[in-house]
Amino acid sequence: IGGADYILSNNHVLARENLAAIGEDIVQPGRYDIQCADHLATDKVADLSDFEPLKFDGTNNYIDAAIALYSTSDISCATLPTFYGFPGSVTVTPTLSLGIKKVGRTTELTAATISAVNVTVNVGYTHGTAKFVGCFMPTRKFTKAGDSGSLVVTNTSVNNPTGLLFAGTKTGEAICCPITTVLNRFGGIICTQ
Repeated sequence: IGGADYILSNNHVLARENLAAIGEDIVQPGRYDIQCADHLATDKVADLSDFEPLKFDGTNNYIDAAIALYSTSDISCATLPTFYGFPGSVTVTPTLSLGIKKVGRTTELTAATISAVNVTVNVGYTHGTAKFVGCFMPTRKFTKAGDSGSLVVTNTSVNNPTGLLFAGTKTGEAICCPITTVLNRFGGIICTQ
């Protein structure tokens, strides 16, 4: 966005379900993983820049997404070498039976196919239930708690972005929003190198 690099994740990850203030410090590893209240000096990586507010009033949500401007130059767009490397530059619309993969904090690299598109689903959050429309869902065993914010890409050598994972079921079925909807909201593109 404007030549700057941002972290892309979920509202509930970066903006704490609408409670965070723009400019708030983002740390990596996250506070949940470290279980420490004060590791800002060593682990700050970004400042919260924007988020799509979550609506808990029964009206439609389309994405659970937020961005944070990097405050460090020690960044890479690639996954670790043992995973898939860089995402591709062409976004792909989610379609039935499309092969996809993602790298998540908890389950690391997993692959699946898309089993449902244009899904309407209610997602429970700490601060209420949010109704989402226009989502897609992969087959089972794709995600576990802690994978939120994973970029979903095609299961090909070009790794083209197709979605942003933001929720999941107890059986490992993920709920994802199409990446084009996310990118349109923030006016950005996926970093490819």
